[in-house]
Amino acid sequence: MGDMEFSRKEGGKHMELRIEKEVPFLVFPDIEESGAVKHGFSTRLGGVSRGIWSTMNLSFSRGDQEDDVRENFRRISEALGMEWRDLVFSDQVHLTEIRKATLEDRGKGIVRNPDYEGIDGLITDVPELPLVTFYADCVPLFFVDPVRKAIGLAHSGWKGTVGKIGKRTVEAMTREFGTAPEDLIAAIGPSICADCYEVSEDVAEAFRDAFTEEQCSLILTHKGNGKYQLDLWKANEMIMLEAGIRPEKISVTDLCTCCNPELLFSHRATKGKRGNLAAFLCLKGTEKEEEKPDCAHHPG
Repeated sequence: MGDMEFSRKEGGKHMELRIEKEVPFLVFPDIEESGAVKHGFSTRLGGVSRGIWSTMNLSFSRGDQEDDVRENFRRISEALGMEWRDLVFSDQVHLTEIRKATLEDRGKGIVRNPDYEGIDGLITDVPELPLVTFYADCVPLFFVDPVRKAIGLAHSGWKGTVGKIGKRTVEAMTREFGTAPEDLIAAIGPSICADCYEVSEDVAEAFRDAFTEEQCSLILTHKGNGKYQLDLWKANEMIMLEAGIRPEKISVTDLCTCCNPELLFSHRATKGKRGNLAAFLCLKGTEKEEEKPDCAHHPG
């Protein structure tokens, strides 16, 4: 797996493929160098699922065996240095609601049923509380505040991008944690590229309503017959800049899910016959916090 070849897009930020405990995952060097967090983006490799879900499927809702999915979460969490029973899941509906995750949310989605719905973004300032969002072409957005020690993860499909969920996440972090946007380190993760993402007139019209004419000229390419190529990477970068994040602190992926179906799940490339990828983000704790006994993780 170390010699794996995959297609990269020009102009993006070079992501690094890591392998820990025989599980491959992708990281952003700029986020890693902050020293404040553990993070990663899964590939479709290193798990135990079979068939269309092979092998690192991270979805309980696409028909895969529950025990296999749980083992996949255990494996990748261990590779990332996170406690799998503490994972906090989003509940994605392609909108823009953000939830502040607290200790009370620990394990919701993986060992406990969530008591929330319609959450496409998660933020927290709790160390060793891993946030998880899910993908198979949509755009993962990472936010790290190394000053206030807070993080955010957001799922941005075309509807979330029109709704500017990236900006809403920054605003939520500012409101809840006192985050200054200029302090943030941000990243736009593996997702479908502009060359692969064709959309119809109604989607283009939604973007024309939400973005300026100049911005639309950079993110929409008209092909005729009511069809357009849409650049979600550029659109989300614009949203991050609008939110006040410094351009030099924004990393934009160089990996398209649709261009790399052997490495990454893509809804479009497989016509829906696939598993899910996931983004993971966790604030580092003190050594004492990282080595809490099991009973401290799960009261009751």
